[in-house]
Amino acid sequence: QVQLVESGGGLVQTGGSLRLSCAASGGTFDRYAMGWFRQAPGKEREFVGGISRNGGLAYVTDSVKGRFTISRDNARNTVYLQVNSLKPEDTAVYYCAARITAALPTKRDEYPYWGQGTQVTVSS
Repeated sequence: QVQLVESGGGLVQTGGSLRLSCAASGGTFDRYAMGWFRQAPGKEREFVGGISRNGGLAYVTDSVKGRFTISRDNARNTVYLQVNSLKPEDTAVYYCAARITAALPTKRDEYPYWGQGTQVTVSS
């Protein structure tokens, strides 16, 4: 069973950037599609984007397209979420999730493994 640990969150000003990391252990990382989700206070956890197990397919939602980029380094068992041009509405806890699949799941209930989350706060 894979364990996931996110890092890289913090407090930034509007327009700033962060690189979130999700380190995996305890599993064969290149068997897992990886997803990034976020949850703002009082809101549902929403899918931000994902990347297939070999990195050949990466997808982000329209709400963050052009600002967020997903990548992975299977040699380091790590997936990244580069977040640029941050806005106050991007403030949320960001989670990574994993599923053994050749596909790229986009729904929360398709991912059985989750990290604990990392807080991103964007000040105006």
